[in-house]
Amino acid sequence: MKIFLSGYMGSGKSLIAHHLAQKLNYTHIDLDDQIALIEEQSIPAIFKTRGELYFRKRETNVLEDVIEEPASLVIAMGGGTPCYGNNMELLKASGDVKTVYLKASVKFLTDRLLNEKDTRPVISHLKNKEELEDFIRKHLFERSYYYNQADLIINVEGKTPEVITEEIIQKLQ
Repeated sequence: MKIFLSGYMGSGKSLIAHHLAQKLNYTHIDLDDQIALIEEQSIPAIFKTRGELYFRKRETNVLEDVIEEPASLVIAMGGGTPCYGNNMELLKASGDVKTVYLKASVKFLTDRLLNEKDTRPVISHLKNKEELEDFIRKHLFERSYYYNQADLIINVEGKTPEVITEEIIQKLQ
């Protein structure tokens, strides 16, 4: 089985994927790390030199490859991965895939992302907390259609990674 974690940036996808993979004895993959490895460039550098459209096309190629992997995997997707092209359809069409949406509120995400703004290419241009909050609110509204198609929806607020991991495991059974 492959378990794909989705959710907005800052929702904890990478951390939870690591914990979940350890607990299930699966291999952990971070989709953004895979892309950066293949491209031999960081994600911010890809956005800057090649643009978002190039990145999204590459992301779909890597997603297709990961879906075809025979191994048991936990995959942390980028925040926009399920929302572009036919990525969510690709995930849903595979019989060996479960999708999990790590859900968080605008306030939670704003507070968490405020100090990470400069390292995240999609939000690095925003000047203050108010702009960041408005941006997240708009994005969540646009992306919720895709996120809510996940097989499982887990609210992450106020929970430790261990509790979130256990909740996912229980709901997968």
